[in-house]
Amino acid sequence: MSNKQTNRPLVLIALVLSMFMAAIEGTIVATAMPNIVGDLGGFTLYSWVFSSFLLMQAITTMVYGKLADLFGRKPVFMFGVIIFLTGSILCGLAHSMTALVIYRLIQGIGAGAIQPIVTTIVGDMYTLKERAKVQGYLASVWGISSVLGPLLGGVIVQFIDWAWIFWMNIPLGILGIIGVYRFFHEDVGKEKKSIDYIGSALFLVGISALIIVFVQAGTVWTWTSLETVSLLLLFIACMGLFVWQEKRAVSPMMPLFLWKDRLIIIANLATLFSGMIILGLSSFLPTYVQGVMEESAIVAGFTLSTMSIGWPIFATVAGHLVLKIGFRTTALLGGTALLIGTFLFSLLDSDKGPVYAAISSFIIGVGMGLSSTTFIVSIQNHVDWNVRGVATSLNMFMRIIGSAVGASFLGGLMNQQMRKYFQEAEVNAEISNTEILLDEEMRQTFDPNELLAIQDGLSFALHNVYQGLFVIGLLTFIILLFFPKIYPKDK
Repeated sequence: MSNKQTNRPLVLIALVLSMFMAAIEGTIVATAMPNIVGDLGGFTLYSWVFSSFLLMQAITTMVYGKLADLFGRKPVFMFGVIIFLTGSILCGLAHSMTALVIYRLIQGIGAGAIQPIVTTIVGDMYTLKERAKVQGYLASVWGISSVLGPLLGGVIVQFIDWAWIFWMNIPLGILGIIGVYRFFHEDVGKEKKSIDYIGSALFLVGISALIIVFVQAGTVWTWTSLETVSLLLLFIACMGLFVWQEKRAVSPMMPLFLWKDRLIIIANLATLFSGMIILGLSSFLPTYVQGVMEESAIVAGFTLSTMSIGWPIFATVAGHLVLKIGFRTTALLGGTALLIGTFLFSLLDSDKGPVYAAISSFIIGVGMGLSSTTFIVSIQNHVDWNVRGVATSLNMFMRIIGSAVGASFLGGLMNQQMRKYFQEAEVNAEISNTEILLDEEMRQTFDPNELLAIQDGLSFALHNVYQGLFVIGLLTFIILLFFPKIYPKDK
């Protein structure tokens, strides 16, 4: 910290507002997409409105983490928020779906700085005892935003205009910039900085190729298509060159010694798998509740929102637990909750009803709250200031990659299992017909026998997806058994 005194309460308010702005963007856009498509057209680009944002967020997160270690947290945070707000203004002015996708890319470039740098600033400002609790409060921001997002999105679309789901970010971002600029002070060394341009470029190209494969393969392209194979080869080549470059760089973008540290390896692998669990749940649970259980969209939303309630509550609990029982035991409690939650989902059927699904969802939220806070606090407690930014960003990067892998793997599994069911049952039903299960009026007009067959196919496929989730939950728990017994010490 610098000689000037940082006003921690005001900086924390600014950070929470910025985090809320970035966190709510995912859920609020999802609610408004039907209206946006109705206005702009371009339904074929629907998924790219989300994927473009995720892609740029994923590939820039690590770069920002390193820049924050070199030049300080403040300039990197402010740059990220300004880019995010620029993207938000442009998104609201979009006149076509193509333009919206491009502007979402810009928004994603800014978003890559917000969450990791906010979390790193909190790691810098607070002692271990305080840090554990404050990181729990930051996790609450994500929980609250995922509950408020759909509600707020619905109100804005119905009563104002969809452009305001992007423009509402502007006052939040401006307050965030002012708070950090005026009240956060840090000491950054004046020595000449060395930026690893080659390593950063190789990382950006390689990870971009990988995420495009996850988005496109299994849906637009087959896994054996020329595009998929070419991009995977590009990813492997770039990562090979990236590792070579990091070994020789003066100030590597991703210090390779982080991957030799047992605590960081275990925390990052568990974060990768938990990212898959979250995506699998949020993507497929509403479809199951509406399509198989024949419940309304509101009930489907309720079954998922219980996870968003469990997560922040137990993220705050984790902040207290790590000080009393240590990192390893708290992480294992989180892993146990994830294992129980995914096991309950593997037993889910239409007879169990939405309350069963909501309870299972809550337990997974408990697991996420206990584990994610423990990982961040243990990593920040374990490394020095000059690598805290990149170590924090690496953990968040692993969750984004986990989400991308989960979307691709579990989505592919669902489609494959539905095809298999229809072939074996000799049902003449296209997978696209599953859309009718989500529309109550269309269900009434469809042949009951064919409707039942499609419903059974969806139920069979999603049962396999949830069994896949249980395997991922089991792997997460097994990995956490190797979490080292390192006790909290102030850093």
